Amino acid sequence: MIRQPAVAGHFYQGSPEALKKQVASFINPDAERRKALGILSPHAGLIYSGAVAGAVYSGIELPDTVVLIGPNHTGLGAPVSIMCKGTWETPLGTVDIDETLARAILSKSPRIHEDSLAHLREHSLEVQLPFIQYFKKSFKIVPIQMLDTRLDTCADVGRAVGEAIKEGMKGEGQGTRKENKSEIPQVLIVASSDMSHYERAAAAKEKDYKAIRHILALDPEGLYSTVKNFGITMCGYGPAVAMLTACKALGASKAELIKYANSGDVSGDYEQVVGYAGIVVM
Repeated sequence: MIRQPAVAGHFYQGSPEALKKQVASFINPDAERRKALGILSPHAGLIYSGAVAGAVYSGIELPDTVVLIGPNHTGLGAPVSIMCKGTWETPLGTVDIDETLARAILSKSPRIHEDSLAHLREHSLEVQLPFIQYFKKSFKIVPIQMLDTRLDTCADVGRAVGEAIKEGMKGEGQGTRKENKSEIPQVLIVASSDMSHYERAAAAKEKDYKAIRHILALDPEGLYSTVKNFGITMCGYGPAVAMLTACKALGASKAELIKYANSGDVSGDYEQVVGYAGIVVM
């Protein structure tokens, strides 16, 4: 199936020319590009979160496959939904699903279900694509939406992603697993998440940095408990936990906060903001 864009012309510009120009306005062409295992990137309308997403994507080397893990805002579909075949479309073109990796991930966890319904109207993964398409003409994706964000589920999804990527390395004839993460075939794992929602900017920043500290420490369990204990309205904490779990399994050694901002930086309203964090895991 072709998954049609759900939020083109709403969350981002709807024509190819206007969208490319919009994305370009958020890109830093002088940023040093590094290999990354995973990133945290926001998913609001680009007018609000594009500067943070652009800063993250500007500073990483994009591989041929990207695993996209995002929260399910619509409530549709399975508790954890993966699309194993098909094509996603944006105004900048079409992107095929990496069927081999998707089916490998599906086989690793009984909690993950092949399902397209969860993806049809959900924006959290779609808004990542224009940034990747801006930099790279040819790549594949594995889209995963999470409605079930219990800790065991998040950890299991992350484990499945990490194991499937390792399995792909063996399938490429590299033999037994090597500890050097440079030997792992390049697959970027994107956790799509905004941070605190509709709080005063100072309060949002204070809460958000409690969560960010655990991401920077590569501590998925600490992130989960902090979000729960402090009532942090980070909508993609589940995908972030899964991403961190997978990256640790793949040899991640550090993470870096690239940019933090909030919607008030654009709207001028700092009484009810949404926070955005861009983080790279290496």
